[in-house]
Amino acid sequence: MAKESEGSSVAVDLIDFLNASPTAFHAVDEAKKRLRSAGYEQVSEREDWKLEAGKKYFFTRNHSTIVAFAIGKKYVTGNGFHVIGAHTDSPCLKLKPVSKAELNKVVSDNVPVESGYSVDGKKSNENQKHHSLLLQLLADEVGCQPYDICDFELQACDTQPSIIAGATKEFIYSGRLDNLCMSFCSLKALIDATSSESSLAEETGVRMVALFDHEEVGSNSAQGAGSPVMLDALSRITSSFSSEFKLLEKAIQKSFIVSADMAHALHPNYMDRHEDNHQPKLHGGLVIKNNANQRYATNAVTSFIFREIANKHNLPIQDFVVRNDMACGSTIGPILASGTGIRTVDVGAPQLSMHSIREMCAIDDVKHSYKHFKAFFQEFSHLDAKITVDI
Repeated sequence: MAKESEGSSVAVDLIDFLNASPTAFHAVDEAKKRLRSAGYEQVSEREDWKLEAGKKYFFTRNHSTIVAFAIGKKYVTGNGFHVIGAHTDSPCLKLKPVSKAELNKVVSDNVPVESGYSVDGKKSNENQKHHSLLLQLLADEVGCQPYDICDFELQACDTQPSIIAGATKEFIYSGRLDNLCMSFCSLKALIDATSSESSLAEETGVRMVALFDHEEVGSNSAQGAGSPVMLDALSRITSSFSSEFKLLEKAIQKSFIVSADMAHALHPNYMDRHEDNHQPKLHGGLVIKNNANQRYATNAVTSFIFREIANKHNLPIQDFVVRNDMACGSTIGPILASGTGIRTVDVGAPQLSMHSIREMCAIDDVKHSYKHFKAFFQEFSHLDAKITVDI
Protein backbone atom coordinates (compact mmCIF):
# COMPACT_ATOMS: atom_id res chain seq x y z
CA MET A 1 0.00 0.00 0.00
CA ALA A 2 2.90 2.37 0.68
CA LYS A 3 4.14 2.05 -2.90
CA GLU A 4 0.65 2.61 -4.28
CA SER A 5 0.25 5.72 -2.15
CA GLU A 6 3.58 7.10 -3.36
CA GLY A 7 2.61 6.49 -6.97
CA SER A 8 -0.80 8.06 -6.49
CA SER A 9 0.72 11.11 -4.82
CA VAL A 10 3.09 11.75 -7.72
CA ALA A 11 0.27 11.16 -10.21
CA VAL A 12 -2.05 13.64 -8.46
CA ASP A 13 0.75 16.20 -8.53
CA LEU A 14 1.18 15.56 -12.27
CA ILE A 15 -2.56 16.10 -12.81
CA ASP A 16 -2.29 19.48 -11.09
CA PHE A 17 0.71 20.38 -13.29
CA LEU A 18 -1.11 19.34 -16.48
CA ASN A 19 -4.27 21.26 -15.64
CA ALA A 20 -2.22 24.36 -14.90
CA SER A 21 -0.31 24.06 -18.19
CA PRO A 22 -2.51 24.30 -21.30
CA THR A 23 0.39 25.90 -23.24
CA ALA A 24 4.18 26.01 -23.09
CA PHE A 25 3.92 29.49 -21.55
CA HIS A 26 1.69 28.20 -18.77
CA ALA A 27 3.97 25.20 -18.21
CA VAL A 28 6.96 27.49 -17.71
CA ASP A 29 4.94 29.72 -15.40
CA GLU A 30 3.91 26.71 -13.31
CA ALA A 31 7.52 25.48 -13.23
CA LYS A 32 8.64 28.93 -12.02
CA LYS A 33 6.13 28.84 -9.17
CA ARG A 34 7.33 25.41 -8.04
CA LEU A 35 11.00 26.35 -8.27
CA ARG A 36 10.54 29.56 -6.32
CA SER A 37 8.66 27.65 -3.62
CA ALA A 38 11.61 25.26 -3.44
CA GLY A 39 14.12 28.08 -2.90
CA TYR A 40 15.38 28.55 -6.46
CA GLU A 41 16.42 32.09 -7.39
CA GLN A 42 15.61 33.52 -10.82
CA VAL A 43 18.49 34.98 -12.82
CA SER A 44 18.26 36.91 -16.08
CA GLU A 45 20.22 36.23 -19.25
CA ARG A 46 20.45 40.01 -19.70
CA GLU A 47 22.25 40.50 -16.39
CA ASP A 48 25.57 39.40 -14.93
CA TRP A 49 25.33 36.23 -12.85
CA LYS A 50 26.75 36.00 -9.35
CA LEU A 51 26.46 32.34 -8.48
CA GLU A 52 27.51 30.43 -5.38
CA ALA A 53 28.24 26.75 -4.76
CA GLY A 54 25.41 25.12 -2.85
CA LYS A 55 22.77 27.50 -4.27
CA LYS A 56 19.88 26.94 -6.71
CA TYR A 57 18.88 29.06 -9.72
CA PHE A 58 16.74 29.18 -12.86
CA PHE A 59 16.20 31.35 -15.94
CA THR A 60 13.65 31.51 -18.73
CA ARG A 61 13.85 32.35 -22.42
CA ASN A 62 10.76 33.65 -24.22
CA HIS A 63 8.82 32.45 -21.17
CA SER A 64 8.38 29.12 -23.01
CA THR A 65 11.78 27.58 -22.20
CA ILE A 66 13.14 27.22 -18.68
CA VAL A 67 16.49 26.01 -17.31
CA ALA A 68 16.90 25.25 -13.60
CA PHE A 69 20.14 24.21 -11.91
CA ALA A 70 21.52 23.43 -8.47
CA ILE A 71 25.27 23.84 -7.91
CA GLY A 72 26.93 21.27 -5.69
CA LYS A 73 28.59 22.50 -2.52
CA LYS A 74 31.82 20.81 -3.65
CA TYR A 75 31.60 22.03 -7.23
CA VAL A 76 34.77 23.39 -8.79
CA THR A 77 35.13 24.74 -12.31
CA GLY A 78 35.59 21.95 -14.81
CA ASN A 79 33.28 19.50 -13.07
CA GLY A 80 30.35 18.07 -14.97
CA PHE A 81 26.71 18.95 -15.50
CA HIS A 82 24.06 16.30 -14.91
CA VAL A 83 21.13 17.27 -17.12
CA ILE A 84 17.64 16.05 -17.86
CA GLY A 85 16.17 17.67 -20.95
CA ALA A 86 12.52 17.64 -22.03
CA HIS A 87 10.15 19.93 -23.92
CA THR A 88 7.22 22.15 -23.00
CA ASP A 89 5.37 22.29 -26.33
CA SER A 90 2.73 19.92 -27.69
CA PRO A 91 0.95 19.71 -31.07
CA CYS A 92 -2.03 22.07 -31.15
CA LEU A 93 -4.12 24.41 -33.27
CA LYS A 94 -2.87 27.99 -33.23
CA LEU A 95 -4.62 31.16 -34.26
CA LYS A 96 -3.25 32.63 -37.49
CA PRO A 97 -1.78 36.16 -37.55
CA VAL A 98 -4.92 37.41 -39.32
CA SER A 99 -8.01 35.62 -38.02
CA LYS A 100 -10.79 38.06 -38.93
CA ALA A 101 -13.10 37.13 -41.81
CA GLU A 102 -15.51 39.55 -43.53
CA LEU A 103 -18.50 37.34 -42.69
CA ASN A 104 -17.70 37.58 -38.96
CA LYS A 105 -20.68 39.75 -38.03
CA VAL A 106 -21.83 39.08 -34.47
CA VAL A 107 -24.60 40.41 -32.30
CA SER A 108 -24.18 41.38 -28.65
CA ASP A 109 -27.37 42.18 -26.71
CA ASN A 110 -29.23 42.25 -30.05
CA VAL A 111 -27.02 45.12 -31.28
CA PRO A 112 -24.69 44.58 -34.27
CA VAL A 113 -21.02 45.04 -33.44
CA GLU A 114 -18.99 46.50 -36.28
CA SER A 115 -15.85 44.54 -36.99
CA GLY A 116 -12.78 46.50 -35.98
CA TYR A 117 -14.19 48.12 -32.85
CA SER A 118 -14.37 46.92 -29.28
CA VAL A 119 -17.70 46.60 -27.50
CA ASP A 120 -17.16 49.93 -25.71
CA GLY A 121 -16.64 51.72 -29.02
CA LYS A 122 -12.91 52.35 -28.75
CA LYS A 123 -10.86 51.52 -31.79
CA SER A 124 -8.52 48.53 -31.47
CA ASN A 125 -4.87 48.43 -32.57
CA GLU A 126 -5.51 44.99 -34.04
CA ASN A 127 -8.74 45.86 -35.84
CA GLN A 128 -7.39 44.85 -39.24
CA LYS A 129 -6.29 41.42 -38.03
CA HIS A 130 -8.74 40.07 -35.44
CA HIS A 131 -12.41 40.43 -34.66
CA SER A 132 -13.38 42.95 -32.01
CA LEU A 133 -15.30 40.37 -29.98
CA LEU A 134 -12.21 38.19 -29.67
CA LEU A 135 -10.16 41.17 -28.54
CA GLN A 136 -12.82 42.12 -26.01
CA LEU A 137 -12.90 38.59 -24.59
CA LEU A 138 -9.12 38.63 -24.22
CA ALA A 139 -9.14 42.08 -22.67
CA ASP A 140 -11.76 41.02 -20.14
CA GLU A 141 -9.69 37.97 -19.24
CA VAL A 142 -6.43 39.84 -18.63
CA GLY A 143 -7.95 43.01 -17.24
CA CYS A 144 -7.11 45.63 -19.86
CA GLN A 145 -8.70 47.47 -22.75
CA PRO A 146 -8.80 45.90 -26.24
CA TYR A 147 -6.64 48.70 -27.65
CA ASP A 148 -3.95 47.83 -25.06
CA ILE A 149 -3.37 44.48 -26.76
CA CYS A 150 -0.39 44.78 -29.10
CA ASP A 151 -0.22 41.17 -30.28
CA PHE A 152 -0.57 37.63 -28.99
CA GLU A 153 0.07 33.93 -29.51
CA LEU A 154 -3.12 31.94 -29.00
CA GLN A 155 -3.74 28.22 -29.25
CA ALA A 156 -6.86 26.11 -28.90
CA CYS A 157 -6.92 23.85 -25.84
CA ASP A 158 -9.16 21.04 -24.68
CA THR A 159 -11.26 22.31 -21.78
CA GLN A 160 -11.74 18.79 -20.40
CA PRO A 161 -9.40 18.46 -17.41
CA SER A 162 -6.73 15.80 -17.02
CA ILE A 163 -7.90 12.92 -14.85
CA ILE A 164 -6.88 9.67 -13.16
CA ALA A 165 -9.17 6.84 -14.29
CA GLY A 166 -9.35 3.14 -15.09
CA ALA A 167 -10.86 0.18 -13.25
CA THR A 168 -8.35 0.55 -10.42
CA LYS A 169 -7.41 4.17 -11.09
CA GLU A 170 -4.26 3.01 -12.84
CA PHE A 171 -4.24 5.35 -15.85
CA ILE A 172 -3.90 9.05 -16.60
CA TYR A 173 -5.95 10.57 -19.42
CA SER A 174 -4.84 13.96 -20.63
CA GLY A 175 -3.69 16.04 -23.52
CA ARG A 176 -0.02 17.08 -23.66
CA LEU A 177 1.40 14.04 -21.86
CA ASP A 178 3.96 14.30 -24.65
CA ASN A 179 5.89 15.91 -23.21
CA LEU A 180 4.63 17.58 -20.04
CA CYS A 181 4.74 14.23 -18.25
CA MET A 182 8.52 14.05 -18.66
CA SER A 183 8.86 17.78 -17.99
CA PHE A 184 7.01 17.34 -14.71
CA CYS A 185 8.89 14.19 -13.63
CA SER A 186 12.28 15.77 -14.29
CA LEU A 187 11.34 19.04 -12.58
CA LYS A 188 9.92 17.29 -9.51
CA ALA A 189 12.98 15.02 -9.37
CA LEU A 190 15.33 18.03 -9.38
CA ILE A 191 13.34 19.88 -6.74
CA ASP A 192 13.12 16.85 -4.44
CA ALA A 193 16.77 15.93 -5.00
CA THR A 194 17.81 19.41 -3.84
CA SER A 195 15.19 20.07 -1.16
CA SER A 196 17.13 19.58 2.08
CA GLU A 197 20.11 21.48 3.49
CA SER A 198 22.32 18.43 2.99
CA SER A 199 21.14 17.59 -0.56
CA LEU A 200 24.06 19.35 -2.24
CA ALA A 201 26.64 18.94 0.55
CA GLU A 202 28.59 16.17 -1.21
CA GLU A 203 27.69 17.06 -4.80
CA THR A 204 30.67 17.93 -7.00
CA GLY A 205 28.71 18.74 -10.15
CA VAL A 206 25.72 20.79 -11.27
CA ARG A 207 22.27 19.22 -11.38
CA MET A 208 20.13 20.70 -14.14
CA VAL A 209 16.76 20.46 -15.87
CA ALA A 210 16.25 22.12 -19.27
CA LEU A 211 12.71 22.29 -20.67
CA PHE A 212 12.70 23.54 -24.27
CA ASP A 213 10.04 24.95 -26.54
CA HIS A 214 9.46 23.99 -30.21
CA GLU A 215 10.60 20.34 -30.12
CA GLU A 216 7.50 19.30 -32.03
CA VAL A 217 8.45 21.56 -34.96
CA GLY A 218 12.17 20.84 -35.16
CA SER A 219 13.74 22.79 -32.25
CA ASN A 220 15.15 25.43 -34.60
CA SER A 221 14.28 28.61 -32.73
CA ALA A 222 15.93 30.98 -30.27
CA GLN A 223 14.35 29.01 -27.43
CA GLY A 224 14.51 25.51 -28.93
CA ALA A 225 17.05 22.79 -28.21
CA GLY A 226 18.77 23.71 -31.48
CA SER A 227 19.63 27.13 -30.09
CA PRO A 228 22.64 27.92 -27.86
CA VAL A 229 20.47 27.81 -24.70
CA MET A 230 22.21 24.75 -23.27
CA LEU A 231 25.76 25.85 -24.09
CA ASP A 232 24.97 29.37 -22.91
CA ALA A 233 23.89 28.00 -19.54
CA LEU A 234 26.95 25.77 -19.16
CA SER A 235 29.29 28.56 -20.24
CA ARG A 236 27.83 31.18 -17.92
CA ILE A 237 27.84 28.85 -14.92
CA THR A 238 31.44 27.83 -15.60
CA SER A 239 32.61 31.41 -16.15
CA SER A 240 30.97 32.49 -12.89
CA PHE A 241 33.61 30.48 -11.04
CA SER A 242 36.60 30.86 -13.38
CA SER A 243 37.56 32.89 -16.43
CA GLU A 244 39.56 30.03 -17.97
CA PHE A 245 37.52 29.04 -21.03
CA LYS A 246 39.19 25.65 -21.53
CA LEU A 247 37.59 24.42 -18.32
CA LEU A 248 34.22 24.38 -20.09
CA GLU A 249 35.57 21.85 -22.59
CA LYS A 250 36.71 19.71 -19.69
CA ALA A 251 33.31 20.03 -18.01
CA ILE A 252 31.51 18.94 -21.18
CA GLN A 253 33.43 15.67 -21.21
CA LYS A 254 32.38 15.03 -17.61
CA SER A 255 28.72 15.82 -18.28
CA PHE A 256 25.70 13.68 -19.10
CA ILE A 257 22.29 14.41 -20.64
CA VAL A 258 19.11 12.40 -20.21
CA SER A 259 16.82 13.30 -23.11
CA ALA A 260 13.37 12.52 -21.71
CA ASP A 261 10.53 12.29 -24.22
CA MET A 262 7.50 10.02 -24.09
CA ALA A 263 7.72 6.64 -25.85
CA HIS A 264 5.21 4.65 -27.92
CA ALA A 265 3.75 1.81 -25.86
CA LEU A 266 2.61 -1.43 -27.48
CA HIS A 267 -0.97 -1.03 -28.71
CA PRO A 268 -3.06 -4.24 -28.41
CA ASN A 269 -4.81 -3.53 -31.71
CA TYR A 270 -1.60 -2.78 -33.61
CA MET A 271 0.99 -5.13 -32.13
CA ASP A 272 2.58 -5.67 -35.54
CA ARG A 273 3.75 -2.02 -35.55
CA HIS A 274 6.44 -2.87 -32.97
CA GLU A 275 9.60 -4.89 -33.50
CA ASP A 276 9.10 -8.33 -31.92
CA ASN A 277 11.77 -8.03 -29.22
CA HIS A 278 11.21 -4.36 -28.45
CA GLN A 279 7.63 -3.82 -27.31
CA PRO A 280 7.41 -1.32 -24.43
CA LYS A 281 4.34 -1.87 -22.27
CA LEU A 282 2.35 0.37 -19.96
CA HIS A 283 3.39 -0.14 -16.29
CA GLY A 284 6.76 -1.45 -17.53
CA GLY A 285 8.96 1.50 -16.56
CA LEU A 286 11.06 3.97 -18.53
CA VAL A 287 11.99 3.03 -22.09
CA ILE A 288 15.57 3.34 -23.37
CA LYS A 289 15.37 4.31 -27.05
CA ASN A 290 17.94 3.07 -29.58
CA ASN A 291 18.40 3.83 -33.26
CA ALA A 292 21.31 2.87 -35.51
CA ASN A 293 20.77 6.01 -37.61
CA GLN A 294 21.15 8.20 -34.51
CA ARG A 295 17.57 9.39 -34.49
CA TYR A 296 18.10 8.74 -30.79
CA ALA A 297 21.40 9.61 -29.10
CA THR A 298 21.69 6.46 -26.96
CA ASN A 299 24.85 4.37 -27.15
CA ALA A 300 26.17 1.41 -25.18
CA VAL A 301 27.87 3.56 -22.54
CA THR A 302 24.98 5.93 -21.88
CA SER A 303 22.48 3.08 -21.86
CA PHE A 304 24.61 1.17 -19.34
CA ILE A 305 24.86 4.16 -17.00
CA PHE A 306 21.13 4.76 -16.99
CA ARG A 307 20.40 1.05 -16.58
CA GLU A 308 22.78 0.79 -13.64
CA ILE A 309 20.78 3.40 -11.75
CA ALA A 310 17.60 1.38 -12.40
CA ASN A 311 19.21 -1.84 -11.21
CA LYS A 312 20.43 -0.27 -7.99
CA HIS A 313 16.93 0.94 -7.12
CA ASN A 314 15.07 -2.09 -8.45
CA LEU A 315 13.29 0.01 -11.06
CA PRO A 316 11.92 -1.60 -14.24
CA ILE A 317 13.45 -0.59 -17.55
CA GLN A 318 12.48 -1.36 -21.16
CA ASP A 319 14.12 -1.15 -24.58
CA PHE A 320 12.80 0.21 -27.86
CA VAL A 321 14.05 -0.03 -31.44
CA VAL A 322 11.79 0.97 -34.33
CA ARG A 323 11.00 -1.68 -36.93
CA ASN A 324 13.56 -1.76 -39.75
CA ASP A 325 10.93 -0.99 -42.39
CA MET A 326 9.42 1.99 -40.57
CA ALA A 327 10.54 5.58 -40.23
CA CYS A 328 11.75 6.68 -36.82
CA GLY A 329 10.90 9.92 -35.06
CA SER A 330 13.49 11.86 -33.10
CA THR A 331 13.94 13.94 -29.97
CA ILE A 332 16.08 16.75 -28.58
CA GLY A 333 18.67 14.06 -27.73
CA PRO A 334 20.63 14.02 -31.01
CA ILE A 335 20.35 17.82 -31.26
CA LEU A 336 21.86 18.37 -27.82
CA ALA A 337 24.44 15.60 -28.19
CA SER A 338 25.75 16.94 -31.51
CA GLY A 339 25.47 20.57 -30.44
CA THR A 340 27.33 20.21 -27.16
CA GLY A 341 29.38 17.01 -27.43
CA ILE A 342 27.86 15.70 -24.18
CA ARG A 343 27.10 12.00 -23.67
CA THR A 344 23.36 11.47 -24.04
CA VAL A 345 20.77 8.75 -23.48
CA ASP A 346 17.24 8.93 -24.93
CA VAL A 347 14.48 7.66 -22.66
CA GLY A 348 10.76 8.13 -22.08
CA ALA A 349 7.73 6.76 -20.29
CA PRO A 350 5.43 4.59 -22.47
CA GLN A 351 2.10 6.02 -23.58
CA LEU A 352 -0.74 5.45 -26.03
CA SER A 353 -2.46 7.93 -28.38
CA MET A 354 0.58 10.19 -28.68
CA HIS A 355 -0.24 13.60 -30.22
CA SER A 356 -3.98 13.06 -29.88
CA ILE A 357 -6.18 15.44 -27.90
CA ARG A 358 -6.54 12.75 -25.20
CA GLU A 359 -3.41 10.74 -24.49
CA MET A 360 -2.98 7.91 -22.01
CA CYS A 361 -0.23 6.63 -19.72
CA ALA A 362 0.08 4.52 -16.57
CA ILE A 363 0.43 5.86 -13.04
CA ASP A 364 3.15 3.29 -12.37
CA ASP A 365 5.32 4.72 -15.13
CA VAL A 366 4.97 8.25 -13.77
CA LYS A 367 6.23 7.00 -10.41
CA HIS A 368 9.05 4.98 -12.00
CA SER A 369 10.14 7.97 -14.10
CA TYR A 370 10.21 10.33 -11.13
CA LYS A 371 12.17 7.88 -8.96
CA HIS A 372 14.63 7.09 -11.77
CA PHE A 373 15.29 10.76 -12.49
CA LYS A 374 15.69 11.58 -8.80
CA ALA A 375 18.18 8.73 -8.37
CA PHE A 376 20.08 10.00 -11.43
CA PHE A 377 20.56 13.41 -9.82
CA GLN A 378 21.57 11.95 -6.49
CA GLU A 379 23.99 9.30 -7.70
CA PHE A 380 25.43 10.17 -11.09
CA SER A 381 28.60 11.83 -9.77
CA HIS A 382 29.51 8.77 -7.74
CA LEU A 383 28.66 6.31 -10.54
CA ASP A 384 30.44 8.20 -13.30
CA ALA A 385 33.66 8.30 -11.28
CA LYS A 386 33.85 4.52 -11.67
CA ILE A 387 33.48 4.47 -15.47
CA THR A 388 36.39 4.81 -17.88
CA VAL A 389 35.91 4.79 -21.65
CA ASP A 390 38.59 6.89 -23.39
CA ILE A 391 41.96 5.80 -22.00
